[in-house]
Amino acid sequence: MQQFLSAARFIDKTAPQVVQFAHDAAAASSGDVDRAQRLFRAVRDEISYDPYIDFSDPSNYRASGVLAARRGFCVGKSALLAACARVVGIPARVGFADVRNHLTSPRLYAMMKTDVFIWHSYTELFVSGRWFKVTPAFDSALCQRLNLAPLDFDARSDALFHAFDRAGRRHMEYLKDRGSFADVPFETIVADFRSTYRGGLSSPGITGDFHAEAVAGSD
Repeated sequence: MQQFLSAARFIDKTAPQVVQFAHDAAAASSGDVDRAQRLFRAVRDEISYDPYIDFSDPSNYRASGVLAARRGFCVGKSALLAACARVVGIPARVGFADVRNHLTSPRLYAMMKTDVFIWHSYTELFVSGRWFKVTPAFDSALCQRLNLAPLDFDARSDALFHAFDRAGRRHMEYLKDRGSFADVPFETIVADFRSTYRGGLSSPGITGDFHAEAVAGSD
């Protein structure tokens, strides 16, 4: 269990800004469940979800880098939540799965030529004697635009992406479990992105307003 409490290359729990963010988010909490819930909400909502990043840049996968940017995609946000959990003594790791996003934005679909996202990441937190899978990726503002209920962690069940939106449309479909890791397998992810998406998600300089596009994609 010690490896899930220790600092790592991407889950850099000793970075001063990560330590401060974790302690601020967990302030006045009582017990691991409360701390985990507060950390989940802080990473979910204070760090905007943004897939328009340089996927070859390791800082976009590192907890401290994502926190400094105040934006990130699923892997970086999961690493940040794992780092924060480790700061306050909650064992944490990162899990991965391939998913199909039935409500992906048209522009992102055009870039990727698919609605399947490989190496989607979530955080796994050890509280109340068991591991829970929780997804802090989509912030509440984005969920409102997408007509999705924001995910919350009740410490009784996993908090993974909803299969349907509030209107009953198909949203997220989990296709393949890639397992759990003590740290982000950066080199493997980047290599698979490049081979699967032909460089489309690995190129620097991609910009856009994903929140605005998500609204267009949900109409």
